Amino acid sequence: MAFDQDAVRRTAHLARMALPQEEVPAVAGQLEKIMTMVEALRAIPTEGVMPMAHPLDLEQALRPDQIANADQRQRLMASAPAAEHGLFLVPKVIE
Repeated sequence: MAFDQDAVRRTAHLARMALPQEEVPAVAGQLEKIMTMVEALRAIPTEGVMPMAHPLDLEQALRPDQIANADQRQRLMASAPAAEHGLFLVPKVIE
């Protein structure tokens, strides 16, 4: 896909970007390189390749989920100036 300077200016306008005239040729070249890379990626045969839900191999050993801290709610709530139903009460600051 060829990006001429007019296409770059229109794209910048649609994106609501201020693009100085002297930067238009450089941006056109950069967009051309990006599109060349995208076309190269599209050329890679991916038939039969299952999409991945996670970039890491899920066969790896992950640490088990374990509770590391005991329930300390009663001890922590004892120092609260005001509490109700296990929640801290704070003064209303927004009307």
